Amino acid sequence: MSVSGNQRGVVDVALDVTVECMDASGGLHHLDTRLGYQAADAYAVSMTFLSAAGDLTWTFARDLLLRGVSSPVGDGDVHVCPSLDVDGVAVVLIELSSPDGHLILQTRTKDVTDFLERSLRVVPAGEESAHLDVDALVDQLLAG
Repeated sequence: MSVSGNQRGVVDVALDVTVECMDASGGLHHLDTRLGYQAADAYAVSMTFLSAAGDLTWTFARDLLLRGVSSPVGDGDVHVCPSLDVDGVAVVLIELSSPDGHLILQTRTKDVTDFLERSLRVVPAGEESAHLDVDALVDQLLAG
């Protein structure tokens, strides 16, 4: 896990984790993944799947992970819920859906809570709006 500042003074939190997923034939795959958080986008977390073919990033609400470690949550293309793996170890299931497919991932709860605790030190829950640059957002919307 790392916590660092970038060139604009924005604090980043990153954690490299291995997530597991099962394919349609029942084969288990381990995916190298990076969980990320930036104060500049305080409401969101990113989950980047790292591969030689190119990285793929999903971005979704930090609140989904915060609530999903203790109870099932989600609406739409991301669902999160607590579970136990076959050895009885606490895990978090993250279900991602898109028009291109459906994927259920499993990662250790301890890794997710460590990541979330670090992100909450950067921007505590309920203080996200103080980090939102509304003028930049409006400029971005008007430019597109």
